[in-house]
Amino acid sequence: MNGGDEVVAAPAGPPQPLEWKFSQVFGERTAGEEVQEVDIISAIEFDKSGDHLATGDRGGRVVLFERTDTKDHRGSRRDLERMDYSISRHPEFRYKTEFQSHEPEFDYLKSLEIEEKINKIKWCQTANGALFLLSTNDKTIKYWKVQEKKVKKISDMNVDPKAMGNGSIASSSSSSSSRSFLANGVSPDGPYNYLSNDFSFPPGGIPSLRLPLVTSHETSLMARCRRVYAHAHDYHINSISNNSDGETFISADDLRINLWNLEISNQSFNIVDVKPANMEDLTEVITSAEFHPTHCNTLAYSSSKGSIRLVDLRQSALCDSHAKLFEEQEAPGSRSFFTEIIASISDIKFGKDGRYILSRDYMTLKLWDINMDSGPVATFQVHEYLRPKLCDLYENDSIFDKFECCLSGDGLRVSTGSYSNLFRVFGCVPGSTEATTLEASKNPMRRQVPTPSRPSRSLGNSITRVVRRGAESTGVDANGNSFDFTTKLLHLAWHPTENSIACAAANSLYMYYA
Repeated sequence: MNGGDEVVAAPAGPPQPLEWKFSQVFGERTAGEEVQEVDIISAIEFDKSGDHLATGDRGGRVVLFERTDTKDHRGSRRDLERMDYSISRHPEFRYKTEFQSHEPEFDYLKSLEIEEKINKIKWCQTANGALFLLSTNDKTIKYWKVQEKKVKKISDMNVDPKAMGNGSIASSSSSSSSRSFLANGVSPDGPYNYLSNDFSFPPGGIPSLRLPLVTSHETSLMARCRRVYAHAHDYHINSISNNSDGETFISADDLRINLWNLEISNQSFNIVDVKPANMEDLTEVITSAEFHPTHCNTLAYSSSKGSIRLVDLRQSALCDSHAKLFEEQEAPGSRSFFTEIIASISDIKFGKDGRYILSRDYMTLKLWDINMDSGPVATFQVHEYLRPKLCDLYENDSIFDKFECCLSGDGLRVSTGSYSNLFRVFGCVPGSTEATTLEASKNPMRRQVPTPSRPSRSLGNSITRVVRRGAESTGVDANGNSFDFTTKLLHLAWHPTENSIACAAANSLYMYYA
């Protein structure tokens, strides 16, 4: 203030569009290399700190990556939260460990093959330096603990053969497995007879008998399955989500949502059931579900009709009625054969503060304010130029592809994938015109079509899928490049505290920063 005049700061405009740069790639394939079906990534998730990243694949494996660039000189969590979001940082991750989470199974009662493919991964609260996470395939959820264990190596667990006679053990170093043989008086070659009646100690005892020695403590990462949550879903599980209370989580299939306690694997509570008395009356199915990030009593689920329902668990045990319904009204005269198919929401995500919900349907991203149920506050066209090709997309089954979406930690931007291994980043602040198209390659700004990979077989067995009716086909994208429906970027995740995105292109994990 100067001489009584108040200085008013000019309102800050929307942030500048980000310039994205390639950071890392894991599992990069060489030109013309055929990708194995089991190696295709099917789930990606950062933990809350952003220090760990997990991926799941169609072969039932979970692979963990660990942040390395900030490990030694990292400040406190409060310093991290105060950190200026616009500072350009180059995050670096390294491979940490992997484990086989799910195996292929067969349900003999229903004559149904259950694939090992990981549908979703969710990180749980860490404790005592151990990492905890949930992973699920179509039917079974597993709770994993990953921890560094010290492995002891034992040597000199022996006696002198001269002193012991026939029933002795030769001097050699042995591992813990030999320990169990000795404890039982049994060797790999057969039972020892030195405990039999004709055994006699030499005069003066056995001078060569000595205690075993621990020669080394090697640390190795061990993944242990703590709980298995099974037999609770008749249809394929499409979502799992942790509650902010740290004790419970939900799992959702096409018709039901179940609430579990992490410590109890043999019991769950059905909290949402949209199954009609007569299945012929079925008009919509559940496509995705997520807990509110801070309110443990609130969750949202989306449907194949393009609506999102907000549910309050305090209202009743079975949440037949929703607290709020979010859906966009259809423009009169715009209905076509494909309207209902492309309206189906494939993924929803809450913003970090829980105020906004981001949803992805086939053609668009929509941002919803949970205090305003009249319509979305912003709509982003992801690949509008595909609208004339909906008939081809229906013929080759691509119209049923389930793209995921994500929000930045600061809530300023949203992102989702498309075909030809492209993904898009939009600014969601009012007035922002940011709409960047990037390619999952070492040159993200190139915007060219990569070499088409082998078409993947259709894996979905959900109620909403139809039988494949034609071959894969290509078209032309907005840049005039030939458009490839066989390479699609379905899975991606935004780092919780930095402008950094991890995305999956077939079996490769690409990472970018801005």
